[in-house]
Amino acid sequence: MPLTPERKKQYRNIGHNLKPVVTVAGNGLSEGLMEELNRALDDHELIKVKLMIGDRELRKQVSAEMVKQANAELVQEIGKVALIFRAAKRPNLKLSNVSH
Repeated sequence: MPLTPERKKQYRNIGHNLKPVVTVAGNGLSEGLMEELNRALDDHELIKVKLMIGDRELRKQVSAEMVKQANAELVQEIGKVALIFRAAKRPNLKLSNVSH
C-alpha cells in the first residue's frame, strides 16, 4: 500500500533527525549490503541510506533498485541521502523510528 502524502510528510519530519545506517558505495547493491539494509528496515522501519555515488542518474537508478529489492518505499531523496520505509511484520517498539 503506497504511503499517503500526509504519512510521507510525517516520515520526512522523523527522518530529519536520523543518521544514515547503511552506505552504498563502490560495490553497489551487494548481497551483504541488501542483508544489512533488510535488517535495518526490520529493526527501524524508517531509515536513511547514504549513496556514495557521484553520478546523479546512476545514484537514482541504484536508489530505485534498492527500494524495489527491499520491497520498501522511497519517502524522500535529497542529494546523496535516501529516506526509505518498510513496515515491519512485528514492529519492535524499542527500535522502531516510527511511532505506532
